[in-house]
Amino acid sequence: MTELVPAGDAHFDWMLGGAPVSPTLRLPPGGVEARSILEMLRGMLANVRAVHGGGGWLIVANGEVVGLCSYKRPADADGMVEIGYGVAASRRRRGHATRAVALMLREAARDPLVKIITAETAVANVASHRALEANGFRKTGTRVDKEDGELIAWRHGQAITTPRTAGTR
Repeated sequence: MTELVPAGDAHFDWMLGGAPVSPTLRLPPGGVEARSILEMLRGMLANVRAVHGGGGWLIVANGEVVGLCSYKRPADADGMVEIGYGVAASRRRRGHATRAVALMLREAARDPLVKIITAETAVANVASHRALEANGFRKTGTRVDKEDGELIAWRHGQAITTPRTAGTR
């Protein structure tokens, strides 16, 4: 079973070699991601948490942190956020990304600041394309990034709406 656990600064400290955060969580062989990426994500997520109070998660399967996912930056004035996700190299090809994207969509539906979800993938990252397509994303175009090369732009097929509570109209 794949689940999302809200990622805090203490989790990043742990993944970077610090003290364990929870006795029930463990890291996969080889860790989740390279140190430089974890440090970059830690800083990025601090900005997102400051606005959303969350927006970043550990992807956990059977007590093991198999990846990370988050909003890449706070929602813009139109309520648009771009999501990002990654699965540890030793845990790929098991459906974790597809399930994590589905769970992020549920989390985004609870976030009143989020109305539109986008993503970008490398042209050659077919597994990521499939994860997005399985969750209702559609290709909207391409662009070239200086660092990452040609990217495919994606947008979720429906606007995200915050669930209404009883008695609201």
